[in-house]
Amino acid sequence: MTIANRPNTRADGRTAAQLRPVSFQLGVQKWAEGSCIIAFGDTRVLCAATIADRVPPHLRGKGTGWVTAEYSMLPRATAERTDRESVKGKLGGRTHEIQRLIGRSLRDAVDLTRLGERTITVDCDVLQADGGTRTASITGGYVALAAAMISHGMDRHLVARVAAISVGLVGGEALLDLDYSEDSRADVDFNVVGTDGGTFVEVQGTAEGKPFDRAAMDGLMDLASSGLEQLFAAQAEILATVRR
Repeated sequence: MTIANRPNTRADGRTAAQLRPVSFQLGVQKWAEGSCIIAFGDTRVLCAATIADRVPPHLRGKGTGWVTAEYSMLPRATAERTDRESVKGKLGGRTHEIQRLIGRSLRDAVDLTRLGERTITVDCDVLQADGGTRTASITGGYVALAAAMISHGMDRHLVARVAAISVGLVGGEALLDLDYSEDSRADVDFNVVGTDGGTFVEVQGTAEGKPFDRAAMDGLMDLASSGLEQLFAAQAEILATVRR
C-alpha cells in the first residue's frame, strides 16, 4: 500500500497535511501549580499539574522524582452520555492504557534524577471529544507540566518538549490530525509521540483495514513529524508567557 497525498480538502476545509486549529488557555485552575485547556479543533482537554513533595514507595530514599498522569472523559464529552468510571468502580482498559501512555510520554520531558523526591501528577480531563483525545492530552499535559515547573523555578529540570499527533490513511489518502469522522473510518491509524530533539517516545500504529507497507509507514511518520514541529512551536510560544 502506498500513500496518496492529494491536494483535496477535507470536510472541515483543511488540506491533508494541515492541523486543526490548536490553542492553549493557561491558568484555568486557581489551585493547580500549572494548568491549561488545550483545543485541537473541537477536542478540548483540561490539563492540570500538581507538584507534591513525595514519591511512590519504590522510589523513597533514592533521590529521584516521578511524573505520572490520570485521564478521564466527562460524561457528555461525547455525542451520547457515558457513565463515569468512578460509578463503575474501576478504570476501563482504554482509560488505563491512555493514562499510562501520557505518563510515559511526560516522563521523557523531565530529568527525574535532578527533580528530587517530588512527584508531578498531570490530570487530563476531556471536556469535549472529536478525535485525538490522547494526543491532545499529551500535548496539553506537557504545557501544564512545564508551566508548573517554570512558575516554581524548576524549569532547569525540563530536558525536552513533548507533543503527540495522529496520522492515518483514509480512503488511501494520508491525513494529519484526524478528527472523529476520519478516525472512525481510517484504514490505518497512527498516534505518534515525539520530542523537539527529533526523537520518538512512542508510536502506536494499527491497520484497521488493509495492511500497510514500509513506504506507507515512512510517509505517515514524515507527516507526523511535520505536525509535531508545529506543536512544539505552539508550546514554546505559550510557555514564553509563563512567569516565575
